[in-house]
Amino acid sequence: MEREYFYSIMNGQGTLDYEIYLNTHALLSCQKDYQELCNQDELQFQIVHQSEELWMKLIAYTLLDIDDYIQKENTNRVITLFNRVHGIQKIMIQQLSLLETMSPKEYQEIRIHLGNGSGQESPGFRTIMKMYQPLWKSFKTFYLDKHGLTLEKIYDTEYSHCNAYMIAEALAEYDELFQKFRYHHIQLIHRTIGMGSQSLKGRPVELLESGMRMKFFPELWEVRNKMTDAWGLQYGKVRESIANKEKSIAI
Repeated sequence: MEREYFYSIMNGQGTLDYEIYLNTHALLSCQKDYQELCNQDELQFQIVHQSEELWMKLIAYTLLDIDDYIQKENTNRVITLFNRVHGIQKIMIQQLSLLETMSPKEYQEIRIHLGNGSGQESPGFRTIMKMYQPLWKSFKTFYLDKHGLTLEKIYDTEYSHCNAYMIAEALAEYDELFQKFRYHHIQLIHRTIGMGSQSLKGRPVELLESGMRMKFFPELWEVRNKMTDAWGLQYGKVRESIANKEKSIAI
């Protein structure tokens, strides 16, 4: 194929209605020109990370709406919007697998051009890391405190699969998917530069693993621990084997 010809038409002219509305000319110019790419994988590297930023922008925008609807106790709208966020998170996880098609050597060539940059500087990531606290405050205020509820009640002693429970589970799903994204990102680091190397910030890459121990909503996970411990006290932490029961019946 005539590469120069296709390079010249890929960004379009930016004159058609579709191009104007989506601003495709500017969008498709956000990557390096083909002749400036350090290798054939750098375009993929830029596009994956740029699209992740766009997805995180949509997540942040949607979380603002979710917070508004939580305060209005509009449960159906909250669940619908959380379904959107969860879907985006799954796409972001899937996209990371594209970067596994790079060899470690090809990534090192790209890495030279990053300067001291790292994913910790992502504006989308830094924004999301600040949004979980207002969400939890709104949920606790309008779905728990206002109705005299607690997590223990909605999950156990007064469990009825109520609206508060549904929102709590949507928050838990959001938290879990974010941790899965971080996990897959760490596995990508394992595959490309290893976990024993030094990061571009000069710090051991293992520091990234500390983020895996952070939960947005630790109360939602702790209530499960408490419930299981309570059940253990009631039914026994170690119960009689089913096989033993069947033997006694047979006798």
